[in-house]
Amino acid sequence: MTILRELLNVEYPVIQAPMAGVQDSALTIAVSKAGGLGSLPCAMLTGDKIREEVARIRSATDRPFNLNFFCHTQPPEDPEKEAAWRQSLQPYYEELGLDVNDDAGGASRRPFDEQTADLVAELKPAVVSFHFGLPASDLLAYLKSNGVKVLASATTVAEAQWLEQRGADAIIAQGIEAGGHRGHFLSDDLGLHMGTFALLPQIVSRVKIPVIAAGGIASAAGVEAARKLGAVAAQIGTAYLLCTETKTSSIHRAALQSEQASHTEITNVFSGRPARGIVNRLIREQGLLSTRVPDFPNAAAALAPLRSEAEKRGKGDFSPLWAGQNTTGCEEISAGEMTLKLAGERNTPGSSIR
Repeated sequence: MTILRELLNVEYPVIQAPMAGVQDSALTIAVSKAGGLGSLPCAMLTGDKIREEVARIRSATDRPFNLNFFCHTQPPEDPEKEAAWRQSLQPYYEELGLDVNDDAGGASRRPFDEQTADLVAELKPAVVSFHFGLPASDLLAYLKSNGVKVLASATTVAEAQWLEQRGADAIIAQGIEAGGHRGHFLSDDLGLHMGTFALLPQIVSRVKIPVIAAGGIASAAGVEAARKLGAVAAQIGTAYLLCTETKTSSIHRAALQSEQASHTEITNVFSGRPARGIVNRLIREQGLLSTRVPDFPNAAAALAPLRSEAEKRGKGDFSPLWAGQNTTGCEEISAGEMTLKLAGERNTPGSSIR
């Protein structure tokens, strides 16, 4: 029995990265049915919505799937910083004919807590993954006592060792190329972050648990290269963004299919935490890493009215166009087809276990 089968019980070494805001269970189902590990981002979902989505997954497939959560610390309210942030955004509000004091409510991202742990114990997914570290030791032990495999992101060797010491079953080695939020939690110094194929072998050589590669991988050749460097699988997000099962907006899709996609940057202006996306007006004019931005996840609230109004006008000036550095693998095909392509298979999933 291979390490991959023991760890995830999947046919192919392909994990679909959880992508909040652009997917629901439809993508999870398609990937899992094709023989990869489908993932569902849960940090922005209520408990009832998670139950609903898991029910949909289980009604469609009996294959394993992953539920993903965040482990950030919710910051205290900071009215002074919030006011300064809104002031910096005021010209945009005026341009769009909006009131800067409007509060449409930004994307809420809940940290993993006792209530969520009870929900996971109730639902018993095969796999749970975490971004920004791990939950408290008692909650982690509770999850593992329910037979859940735990994956967690590391952006440095030190983070990988920390995760191993605290009970993670596998490490997701997140290279600097990856789209969306950086998973760091021990240090805010982005200068410590490496490319996937520099980070991966260093983590593999320093931990004893399985390692999964993430960041910049968009083809079967990339998956195979990661495996040659010691990864048991690759976690891939950007390549799925144009798939038919995603909820990727028309504005986001257009950006992915344009020259604009060749320029991504890491910025904190959308959420308060560094994340990689396609450069747009907000990034260009507010800067990559702004000190004016409220702490994660509170920055999003003031942007919500701007994003909504601009998108109504067909513009993505204030939208987080999350994407990794390698968008060459994006195709308008089904997620099942994409999974097979990434696995190096072009036909119906076979019986071989990678």
